[in-house]
Amino acid sequence: MGGKRQFSDIKCPEGVEIRCGSTLRIIFRYRGVRCRESLKLKATASNIKYAANLRGEILNAIGRCTFNYATYFPKSKNAKKFGCHIPSNITIGSMLEKYLQLAERTLEPSTYEDYRNKTWRYLMPIFQNIPIRELTPAMLREWIAGLKLTIKTIQNALTPLRAIIDTALIDEIIDKNPLDHIIVSKLVSKETSKSSYEVDPFNKDEIKAILNTAQGQVKNLFQFAFFTGLRTSELIALEWGDIDWIKGQVCVRRAYVKGRIKTTKTKAGRRDVLLLLPALAALNAQKAYTFLYGQRIFHYPLKNTPWKDPGQIRQQAWQYVLRRAGVRYRNPYQTRHTYASMMLSNNENIMWVAKQMGHATTEMVMRTYGKWLPDYSVAAGYKPIHNWDNHIQLQETNSPNLAPQTSETNFFNKNLSINQEINWRSLGDSNPCYRRERAVS
Repeated sequence: MGGKRQFSDIKCPEGVEIRCGSTLRIIFRYRGVRCRESLKLKATASNIKYAANLRGEILNAIGRCTFNYATYFPKSKNAKKFGCHIPSNITIGSMLEKYLQLAERTLEPSTYEDYRNKTWRYLMPIFQNIPIRELTPAMLREWIAGLKLTIKTIQNALTPLRAIIDTALIDEIIDKNPLDHIIVSKLVSKETSKSSYEVDPFNKDEIKAILNTAQGQVKNLFQFAFFTGLRTSELIALEWGDIDWIKGQVCVRRAYVKGRIKTTKTKAGRRDVLLLLPALAALNAQKAYTFLYGQRIFHYPLKNTPWKDPGQIRQQAWQYVLRRAGVRYRNPYQTRHTYASMMLSNNENIMWVAKQMGHATTEMVMRTYGKWLPDYSVAAGYKPIHNWDNHIQLQETNSPNLAPQTSETNFFNKNLSINQEINWRSLGDSNPCYRRERAVS
């Protein structure tokens, strides 16, 4: 008589029912539609209580307009019917691969190559198999803190990651950006946060020694570099058609990067650079070597073909000349820094210098080359051009805090000080300050 209790005998709360397969199902209304969702839980007392609580939570969320069907029932057909986004398990690695495919078509080759290298070197080994939904700020902070890189390199490495996070936000795969409120500079050690590269221009004697040692096409290249401030990649891409002989200018429009011709680094990089006399002399001397070819100006002398890349210039010409000249080694890019420091230290207009170098504003010039600006401080003997002594005619008046000094007030002040002295001494030995004063005397 005392057999097992049948499921039909179990009384369920409102909105909870037992299916024929002895599993639970909850029933509720959402957007005017009667919804039934199986929980795949056995019909036990504890599970029934759980189902009732879950239904109550759902009804509460519906009442507050915060209910997301896909959050509670991601595999339900109703989630799609109500237009709810179903959480995706797409990994960071697969999203980065798609980003690189797009970047290869849309970015400059050098930029794409840089992002690709940083993605596979820094991002993929750590985040490749992690779903984008599971990426947390704590994971990012720990990763950044462990990198022994400069802030600039870390920011470049984060660029592809930022791109896929933005995509995930747009596609509603994630709700929040895990990179928000992460300040890279506060996570990187002081020893590695700044680049070891320094602006170290050549002085006049060093320039003279280099140009006196170099010969032929190499000398023309270096002389032109020192007196135009062009980037090495811009020097390699320069063609004879870019020279405006009438205006005495060189039109910088291209750069040669990683074996390809590309546009200049920035919009401001497309510029017309004034040819100073030493630069113009270098061009005239170079005519004998490459002018009739009509294309690239500067060639590798041994093969009489255009320079391939900055590395070839450095290895086949620059290192040798500096060693022969007895000049301390710096890389060829320092010719650009030398040009800027020469112009500024000789009082050339800073805005003009910025435009010559391809900068839209003077901010970069001030930050990088500010110490070469002449010191016009008073300590250096600067003398204002305008006479400021009589710029505003002021009427001499007494200070508002002081009464006019007359013979009567002078007499009053004198008597007041005498009375104060008498009162002070009248305290006698009871005043410790007076006792010390008398002991000293």
